Amino acid sequence: MKVGVGIHIIADFYGVDSKLISTTERMYPIIEGAVKYGRLTKISSDYYQFRPQGASGVVLLAESHLSFHTWPEYGLVTLDIYTCGDPKTADDAFEYLTRELKPTSVTTRKIVRGDLVGEEGLNEMQVEIH
Repeated sequence: MKVGVGIHIIADFYGVDSKLISTTERMYPIIEGAVKYGRLTKISSDYYQFRPQGASGVVLLAESHLSFHTWPEYGLVTLDIYTCGDPKTADDAFEYLTRELKPTSVTTRKIVRGDLVGEEGLNEMQVEIH
């Protein structure tokens, strides 16, 4: 186990249905659903529709943020989930997004943020790295 203040999941979803990721109208309920499923606290959100297709969005969380960008022409969604506190919340939000977007391939990086906190004598949080 590593010590830190938060967990940061960076992921690329490939092979996602282009119709599903072309518009903010389609992505909004999926992203908001991930926030709820992960038991995260939404402060605000902003979504942007690209023309002719593609969407981006960010949800500001009390725990940090969740953001995404889509490239429907490639079937690609890039995700950024950063949460402080219980690391399971990031994992749960990621699980929800994987289930809803149904990528054929996924690359992920999971980073422990603030992993030197324990060396500075601050309060520590235990995080498992897979």
